[in-house]
Amino acid sequence: MSELQIGLLSIGIFLVVAVYLYGFWQQRGYRNKFDSFNKSQHKDALYRSNSAAADALLDEDVAALGRHEPLRATIGDDIVELLNPDTDYVVTINLKVPLSSDVLVPLWEQRFDFGKSVNACGLNASTEGWERLIPESLPAYNAFKIGLQLADRSGSVSEIRLMNFHDILRDIGEQIHADIVLPSVAEAIKQAKALDEFCAEVDQMIGLNILPGGDRLLFGSEIAQVAERRGLKLQSDGAFHLLNEHGLTLFSLGNLDNTPFQHHTLTQVRVKGLTLLLDVPRVESPAYRFDEMAVLARELAMDLRAGLVDDHRVSLGDGAIAQIREQVATIESRMLAGKIAPGSTQALRLFS
Repeated sequence: MSELQIGLLSIGIFLVVAVYLYGFWQQRGYRNKFDSFNKSQHKDALYRSNSAAADALLDEDVAALGRHEPLRATIGDDIVELLNPDTDYVVTINLKVPLSSDVLVPLWEQRFDFGKSVNACGLNASTEGWERLIPESLPAYNAFKIGLQLADRSGSVSEIRLMNFHDILRDIGEQIHADIVLPSVAEAIKQAKALDEFCAEVDQMIGLNILPGGDRLLFGSEIAQVAERRGLKLQSDGAFHLLNEHGLTLFSLGNLDNTPFQHHTLTQVRVKGLTLLLDVPRVESPAYRFDEMAVLARELAMDLRAGLVDDHRVSLGDGAIAQIREQVATIESRMLAGKIAPGSTQALRLFS
């Protein structure tokens, strides 16, 4: 190594050492100034230690938790319709000490094996109010009411499944030493069959058919435009639905041959006709809704340059419409006499 290189290297090392010493001296000065400031009477939240800041945030979170009750599914006045002795086999479990819904785990594990809907409510030990139970419900309860629906559109509950439901809840009651009220299974089966027969009698769907004249077909894109203009939207079942403010179907418009419509084929499909349907038990005030449906059907027929006909392709005039309305009104009256209001929560469960 030459003398020049050695000299340059020495100068470089000197400069590095000098810069380091200057930085160390400056950092020490800043630290002394900060420590003296931190020891003064002034206390700013920005200068608190990490642990102190964390403690403060934790205190705020705990306080916030105290201001909010645990999340749970409440049902309020709907409990009467959720667990109705007229439509459900309802078991009551009165607890000797407050317990969580975890004691119902054997029921939760098999709730899809009974062939019908299972609903449960608990009497909250803190609020003393009934609320709907789900497997994740957190509060402690003084009592439970658990119901198995007796019938739906697939028929009445089977005796074997109802007995299985009965036995599971009986075993739960015995294990937790609770007072349990178990209705007669035999009587419940009779009630289920009678309920199913009643529902079958009033379970009616009214359809008004819209057919173009001659051999003319209706284009899917034209149907979609007309339907959407009248407030109907294409749903996953392949029909256009008019929904109420709760998102429930009032009327549905489908293909006459029941072939579902699909978004990606609307521009290609052609159909012979359409059917506007009213599911009578599932809408409130069916007779009034039928009046609305008749008006809508006429508007759709006019927009599509088609006619309004019955299932025999006979033109529907005012007289025929009035006769159909009378049938709808009769069904509505029978349901009300049977203490099942059309369109109610109870009706929506039974006719599903």
